[in-house]
Amino acid sequence: MMLGAVARAMTSAFLLAGSAAHAADVMVKSPNGAIRLALVAQKAGRLAYRVTFKERPVIETSPLGIAVDGVDLGRGAMLGKVERYKTDEKYAWRGVHSQAVDHGQGARISVVHAASRTPFTVEVRVFDDAAAFRFVVPGNGRRVPDAASSFRLPAGSTVWCAGARDHYEGLYVRKQLKDVAADEWATPPLTIRLPGTGYASITEAALRDYAGMMLQADGKGAFHERLGHAPPASYPYTLRYGEENAKRLSAPAAISGTITTPWRVVLVGSDLGGLVNSDAIHNLCPPHDPKLFPQGMNTPWLRPGRAVWRYLDGPPNEDQSGDGGEDRVQRGFTVIKEFSRMAGELGFEHQIVEGQWRRWSEEQIRELVQYSRERGIGLWFWLHSRDQRDPEKRRELFQRLHKLGVAGIKIDFFDHEAKELIDLYEAVLKDAAENQLLVNFHGANKPTGESRTWPNEMTREGIRGLEHGRTPAWAEYNTTVPFTRFLAGPADYTPMLFGERRKDTTWAHQIATVVVFTSPVMVYAANPKSLLENPAVEVIKSIPTIWDETLVLPGSGIGEAAAFARRRGDRWFLGVLNGPTGRTLKVDLSFLAKGSYRATLVRDKGEAGAALEIEEREVARKDILELPLRAGGGFVARFSR
Repeated sequence: MMLGAVARAMTSAFLLAGSAAHAADVMVKSPNGAIRLALVAQKAGRLAYRVTFKERPVIETSPLGIAVDGVDLGRGAMLGKVERYKTDEKYAWRGVHSQAVDHGQGARISVVHAASRTPFTVEVRVFDDAAAFRFVVPGNGRRVPDAASSFRLPAGSTVWCAGARDHYEGLYVRKQLKDVAADEWATPPLTIRLPGTGYASITEAALRDYAGMMLQADGKGAFHERLGHAPPASYPYTLRYGEENAKRLSAPAAISGTITTPWRVVLVGSDLGGLVNSDAIHNLCPPHDPKLFPQGMNTPWLRPGRAVWRYLDGPPNEDQSGDGGEDRVQRGFTVIKEFSRMAGELGFEHQIVEGQWRRWSEEQIRELVQYSRERGIGLWFWLHSRDQRDPEKRRELFQRLHKLGVAGIKIDFFDHEAKELIDLYEAVLKDAAENQLLVNFHGANKPTGESRTWPNEMTREGIRGLEHGRTPAWAEYNTTVPFTRFLAGPADYTPMLFGERRKDTTWAHQIATVVVFTSPVMVYAANPKSLLENPAVEVIKSIPTIWDETLVLPGSGIGEAAAFARRRGDRWFLGVLNGPTGRTLKVDLSFLAKGSYRATLVRDKGEAGAALEIEEREVARKDILELPLRAGGGFVARFSR
């Protein structure tokens, strides 16, 4: 390893400090003192850490380290200088709430690996709802980093795990920690119910120039950090790119120059609302480039909203029927044009167009863009990630789409967290921003706060959504993901269908998903015709996609029920998703301001899953709504001044 003069001098200083440097532990507390992360130099210089919440364990003492060229720098390490700092700022955000708060305590701890004389830094940041750490290893040339940290959970914990086979589109399974098998994989966020101390969730932030993180259980209460090359390649990846290509990505990736890892993040809360409302993940990411986004999240072309989408709810795709070419393409074009018309009638803002757009002439595209724009609709075109790997061709395509007036791009089939794919995400976002294109990633990994740096990323999949038609049931899953996958950031679940694909859920449940799920661009799965014909159409039209405030209400439980009250301006919405067991939920309306509200209530009608009952009434903050909920049922309310 090549070290410059400064690094050699730093190493010498550590060695002279000797046992004094390596005996001290470092404690970083949250501003309110409830969460603490302690960095510990154990026997023989083994670095470790622990996280506590109100003096009870969240992460038991666990190994802390990074391997570089096969050497774990966390073994035989000595702690040195500690530089402490604070963060205290607010900035515009979108999704769960409209203003993010970054209020934390940080420390940069200088460390040296004695055997190799390699200096590095462990940086720690602790908020009132999270603790995080990362490594910075200076140096020159190409080096290969790998994972060497773990998360040991308290005995008696309950976890919700989704495996690696479906690459962030798996089903979450609830397990007692003692029942998690050795070598079992889990995709972050891994949500944990702690024994008597609340909830936690493990994920990462600021993933760039590095492979993504998955977790692997040891069968003894710990999950080990693993990088993207380590898990078995997902089924979607091998299906699309082949086993040989997957083998190529199973080797750790090299990094040139300084190694800066993503942040390893542990969200912590006494209740589920604390996890849902955490800003920690995006707080740990760099801010946007003001040249590309002069008004940040409020830059005019960054337009959130609702989108229609033809893919799941017909009419049948004329482009792929068996009869003659030009007529088939024209019929498909006409259907998309009609979808823009109906989207405008709904008051929506976008339409997602799948790959059929490539069969249209430039004249047709301009016609459709203009027709849609006149109705307030921006068009997004689907692209294959494979075709975006050539930088020159990618920029040429993005420039062409921008000149045609296309609003956004949906890029699909990443299916892996190897470093080269993470680099591709970043390159796409940069080139798209330079051409004022909004981005939706599909076949994607979990978000890690990228939209703070690149606010043109409006949403990404990285979730099992309604496209998965073979999913046997949805009720338990839909009441799990608000407290698992959605903790990482927005997800393009493509919600709300009224046909058979909704399985064990009702119409009211389906409508409530667009209140509970977070996605600044919400892509509706239902044909806009069925939305316009739905008895609750006026409520559907009024549900926004970004919120000023979000409350997780009592009665919510992972896999059991999700009850969210969300405010936009002076209007509140209540969305309730019920799991597979019937229950009665009492909702205290004290979140409303003083005075009376006109309430529009949407509930399931009797035992018919495909029927709704709409009621109008006056309510006030002193009132309590009693909601009988059938298995897989739901409830939606709109409260207007």
